[in-house]
Amino acid sequence: MKLNIKNETGRLKSVVLGQPNSMGPIPTLEESYDAKSYHSILHNIYPVEKDVIAEMQAFENVLQKYDVEVLRPSIIEEYNQVFARDVAFVIDDKMIISNVISDRADEQDAYKGIFETVKWRDIINLPESAHIEGGDVIVWGDFLFVGTCFSQDYRNYKTARTNEYAINILKEYFPKKRIIDLELKKNDQIPYEGILHLDCTFNPVGKDKCIIYKEGFVDESDYNLIVDIFGEENCFNVTSEEMFEMNPNIFSISPEVVVSDQTFVRMNNHLKNEWGMIVEEIPYREISKMGGLLRCSTMPLVRE
Repeated sequence: MKLNIKNETGRLKSVVLGQPNSMGPIPTLEESYDAKSYHSILHNIYPVEKDVIAEMQAFENVLQKYDVEVLRPSIIEEYNQVFARDVAFVIDDKMIISNVISDRADEQDAYKGIFETVKWRDIINLPESAHIEGGDVIVWGDFLFVGTCFSQDYRNYKTARTNEYAINILKEYFPKKRIIDLELKKNDQIPYEGILHLDCTFNPVGKDKCIIYKEGFVDESDYNLIVDIFGEENCFNVTSEEMFEMNPNIFSISPEVVVSDQTFVRMNNHLKNEWGMIVEEIPYREISKMGGLLRCSTMPLVRE
């Protein structure tokens, strides 16, 4: 396979979609590893497998409507494999195998068949102490936006998924990229007060636009930098409640077409009426209760 991901919105040709089958039992509060899941478990609204399967099938149907090749990881029994984005990710023509948190380490075994379709020299394995997940990495032409946590308490946060060492290694592998590290607020139990991954607070769409949540960044200057890059008129700012519902985490099939949750009325109307985009609206409420949405569910391999 000839990998090619130079941005977040180029016409999608091939993607890995997560696996909803055999999710296993509802985790305990102690077993949760993100604030949204913690919230869902605490309030007895954690999704059941049949609903997750139905939502992911709706997503796959839209992808196939646009002639996208959809690959799936093999099934690990009694294991949550919905969020493919964090297992590995592609920058340009290289696949980086993530060093995910220990709770999800076995998940990569299910991708062996997919990894084997990629030339070994196009796969980058990071040192064990370089922590990074695909939800924190946004490719945008010459820019590489990377969400991170610089806090001295890094190791105390389950939601701190990308560290400074991993960013330095990306700089070595991609010296021509302008790598912009963006420190995210972290909280393991209160989803309104922390950001799991960068794509939960910032996501480019179209050719020059983005969806963004200002309060997700530790330093307001990071937010201002993104606004300067995209232009204020090209930024759709979401509210705290919309961030909680995961509005930023939609998925682009092309610069003109996005897949979004059908409940994101204000944002979907803006995308359609103000920015002239086609919005494929599907139900994805149940999956959102596990801390991710549409972008989190995918691992794009090839875009035009």
